[in-house]
Amino acid sequence: MQPMPEDWNRALAVVAHPDDLEYGAAAAIARWTGQGKSVGYLLATRGEAGIAGRAPDEVGPLRMAEERRSAAVVGVSEVEFLSHPDGMVEYGIALRRDLTAAFRRFRPDVVITMSFDLTWGEDGPVNHADHRAVGLAVLDACRDAANEWVFPEAGPACSPIGAAFVVAAADPTHFVDVTETIGLGVASLREHRAYLDGLGRDFDPDEFLRSMAGFVGLGAGCEYAVGVRRYQTG
Repeated sequence: MQPMPEDWNRALAVVAHPDDLEYGAAAAIARWTGQGKSVGYLLATRGEAGIAGRAPDEVGPLRMAEERRSAAVVGVSEVEFLSHPDGMVEYGIALRRDLTAAFRRFRPDVVITMSFDLTWGEDGPVNHADHRAVGLAVLDACRDAANEWVFPEAGPACSPIGAAFVVAAADPTHFVDVTETIGLGVASLREHRAYLDGLGRDFDPDEFLRSMAGFVGLGAGCEYAVGVRRYQTG
């Protein structure tokens, strides 16, 4: 792995659900906002189907509020929700169009998303269908956003987005040193109190994130790191 390039100013982080970014990426985002970079969040859903035993019309607003508080911890103030149905996000034209419109509004230099691998690791559980749909659509929308003839109704085409970086991919190509910001990443995840309580089991955000980032750090040559896979999209 090589250090992730940081010669950019604006990034848009795009994931399916509130809390997705907090399982590692938020620590990297805290590093970047601390450097003065602009980072925005785009969530495909409101996370309304994410807590067993609690109705979606109650859970959606609750998780949106948690995500905004979580984003603020790592220096992010721009948080947008597309309101695709949680648990039923479909890869296709509608999703690509919504992402393209967001990219044209925000005009990021790079895009951050999360793993769309079929499974978590070679022998791990199947990745969530929403993660797979959103991650793949993100890569395609990076290209769509720069093409004036694709989705012209989604606003004026933007400059080519040079790269997308996928967090938690099975085969990372780059890493982000989060040794100085891992604590902010933990604090960001802790803001998802209702969701974490709804898991119905003991879960320690500090132990989980430090263990994961410490493992990546062993390969990166630092104490804590987040692994990402680079896709050239420009």
